[in-house]
Amino acid sequence: MDRNDESDTPLFSAISGSTRQLYSVLKCINFVSKAQVRITSEGLRFTVEESQVMQGVAILNKELFTTYSYTATANGDNEEEDDSTVSFQISLSALLETLQILGINEAKDRWSTRDPAHSGASGFLNKGGSAVAFEHRTLGMASRCRLSYASKGSPLCIVLEEAGVTTTCELYTFEPEYMDEIPLQRDAIAQKIIMRAEWLHDAIVELSSTSPTKLTMVASPTAPHFTLSSAGHLGSATVEFSKNAQLLETFQVEKRSVNTYKYSLIKGASRAMAVASKVSIRADEQGVLSLQFMIETEGDNVSFVDFRFVPLLPEEDDEEGITDEPPLG
Repeated sequence: MDRNDESDTPLFSAISGSTRQLYSVLKCINFVSKAQVRITSEGLRFTVEESQVMQGVAILNKELFTTYSYTATANGDNEEEDDSTVSFQISLSALLETLQILGINEAKDRWSTRDPAHSGASGFLNKGGSAVAFEHRTLGMASRCRLSYASKGSPLCIVLEEAGVTTTCELYTFEPEYMDEIPLQRDAIAQKIIMRAEWLHDAIVELSSTSPTKLTMVASPTAPHFTLSSAGHLGSATVEFSKNAQLLETFQVEKRSVNTYKYSLIKGASRAMAVASKVSIRADEQGVLSLQFMIETEGDNVSFVDFRFVPLLPEEDDEEGITDEPPLG
């Protein structure tokens, strides 16, 4: 309280010259309504979770902002709290609505419509590039955004400016909920594959034709090297990738691994697949899957969005009446 009397300097403030790049990155994890926000001297970290089996993390590095200020020592009300960060919970859906409050004409992504130039997962993309997420014709959004957080418990203040019009919004913040991170055993990685994100997106779209409930991922040092298979009540489908440098930029697999996940959860990452340039696909020996997307933003900067998935257990597969082994024919 005395601290606020002595200075009007907020705990955190930042200015971005492009609202649309913030919106596009955060939209990738918009599969639940609330997000945990952590502010550090290096940037903002937004975390969402679905039933402890799927997590999404979007990182807005300070390089995305023209100015970025975080006063860590200002968070001194609680001696037990880590002064290097501040955390709170916020409505992610409300934040996204605020960022587009001055108008948006968002083009449909490739999940909702198939472009005639697309030849599918077997032929990949004929247009020679991933979806351009940050063009003015794609996202007609406010060109300047100012974020500030005065002190612990204060609202998150968002000021949008475009063509002389200024809109100020304040979003309520809440006490953060404890959230266990889905653990990825980095010292026991069974597979690491890096490829163009659009090709993963195309494969997931191809597999959706069977109205699948499950997605099985097979990585093997022998052909077929990387296989995605879907299984559902309408049948099954398979997409295979060979170990070709033009397809798989990195392929590190020592032994064959088979893991199965809920298709609807993997589909939850489709927005990131559509706008990212590359994806790193990692799975540990327990089957925990990490999809880390690299999203190119304005000014030659990049942002990262990371998803973690817990695999289905064998008994969960049995309940579905579908086996773990994908059809390879």
